[in-house]
Amino acid sequence: MTLISNDKKKIIDKFAQAKGDTGSPEVQVALLTERISKLTDHLKKHTHDVHSRRGLLTIVSKRRRLLNYLSKHAKDRYTKLVASLGLAK
Repeated sequence: MTLISNDKKKIIDKFAQAKGDTGSPEVQVALLTERISKLTDHLKKHTHDVHSRRGLLTIVSKRRRLLNYLSKHAKDRYTKLVASLGLAK
């Protein structure tokens, strides 16, 4: 369920705040969102894969914590990110 390096580079380029930025909350949330979508597709096919389901829950909670941080510290960046990723609050 890992991301291919080309896909990862595209996501980083799209959401980076500056050149070489890989640690901003926007980039991290975008990468986690892509991993979440891949894992949900996997779990639709393999319904009894409990270990992957647990991993999905940890990824979702990590994304939620990053979004909470961003909403508290930079509301405008948060709303822009949620709109571009299509996430609902």
